[in-house]
Amino acid sequence: MIPDKETSHTLQLSKDEMKQYGYQVIDAIVDHFDTERSKKPVALASREEMDTLFNREVPEDPTDFQTVFDLVTQKVLPNSNIVTHPKSYSFVPGPSNYVSVMADTLATGFNVFSGGWAGSPAAAELEIVTMNWLLKLFKFPKKKGGGIFTSGGSMANLTALVTARGQKLGDDFSKAVIYMSDQAHSSNIKAIRVLGFKKEQVRIIPTDMEFKMAINKLKSAIAIDKLEGLEPFCIIASAGTTNTGTVDPLLEIAKICKSEDLWYHIDGAYGGAAILSEKGKQELKGIEKADSLTIDPHKWMFQPYEMGCLLVRNHKWLSETFSEKPEYLRDIEGNTSEINFYDHGIQLTRRFRALKFYMSVKTFGLNAFKRAVSYNIEITERVEDLLRTSAKWEVISPATLAVINFRYNPLGKNYSEKELDRINQQISEKVVASREALLVTTVLQNQVVLRMCLINPRTTMEDIKETINLCESFAEDL
Repeated sequence: MIPDKETSHTLQLSKDEMKQYGYQVIDAIVDHFDTERSKKPVALASREEMDTLFNREVPEDPTDFQTVFDLVTQKVLPNSNIVTHPKSYSFVPGPSNYVSVMADTLATGFNVFSGGWAGSPAAAELEIVTMNWLLKLFKFPKKKGGGIFTSGGSMANLTALVTARGQKLGDDFSKAVIYMSDQAHSSNIKAIRVLGFKKEQVRIIPTDMEFKMAINKLKSAIAIDKLEGLEPFCIIASAGTTNTGTVDPLLEIAKICKSEDLWYHIDGAYGGAAILSEKGKQELKGIEKADSLTIDPHKWMFQPYEMGCLLVRNHKWLSETFSEKPEYLRDIEGNTSEINFYDHGIQLTRRFRALKFYMSVKTFGLNAFKRAVSYNIEITERVEDLLRTSAKWEVISPATLAVINFRYNPLGKNYSEKELDRINQQISEKVVASREALLVTTVLQNQVVLRMCLINPRTTMEDIKETINLCESFAEDL
């Protein structure tokens, strides 16, 4: 099927051609979900190999659909990591779900503009509805609270800090100081840099033995800065660090923010969704005290990329920060109840992100998401028990919000720290090279350790045991 040269400038296919095209795409997606477990989660390729496959001059004339489709399904997709795979343990996996995938297909197919009310009242309303679901879940103020869906946690953190700067500092932020722990996500540093703060205006607070922000050192840093005539204005706490899943002492930090009149931002991009489980709810006590909160539905709320979220205690903070009134938008301004989300964030043109969250929660029910998150926390605790009963493994950071860190350190071998670092690094490299699992390292307390993030509800203990056995076989070879 090659588009007709005479009519191809309309960028259209016939109805039958669209059906043929669409059925193949849906079949490919369904087959991917159905056969995912039998595939290798890791893709390995060099730039040279990829250039050989794809680096061609732009085609001036039409190409047969089947040729293009086969190229993508046979060469592009197999050369991408499968982050939804049950043995994708590293970074933060993206388990996703099929209903949300189809919702994204609908939103893209209809090309819904989700920037303002006039562009799509239904899209704006669904974002309001789903945002209210999240505000209630995190116990933010029902009437005053607000938020916005973003591309991910990085953009949510940036949006939060722009808002904080405007509310607390105005135009002069030359003496402002921001505080975060040495385990805070790098996106916060990137956001601070984008906003024009200098390196000297950031205080990296050490963490304690449990990788939580050290409260006494935080208080000392604030006191010193005030004595030096600086202006402490924001604390960024972590609700589930990427490295260990650790939650900073949220209630204690809230008290400091209140007494010192500081903006309280909580980065819950990874761990915020743990609020769906009873154990997670206990870990996250105090999260409702935040002025702004980042969460990432495309992580532990099982949505496809891209979908981050920012919640704030007062929706007016967002509109006061981002609202602009150019002439070309004057005819589409709604009344006070009709929210234009381009007034609540950086983007004017926005995709319809709320639809996938709405459709998946409506289809499965919130209880299904709660059970999935609870399962993830419980299976990680079972993995910790498994490792602690083995003479070959040492747990470095215990199971915390579905993250666990451990290293190969067999009893009676007396390896040096340098040797242990080398062995564990090579275990990871061999596992990845085998393509059987995605399991990489991080560094904790100057030790190279293996890190598992187990937020996929389709990952089983059998998957994990197979991976640990594979690690042990590589360790013995080393």
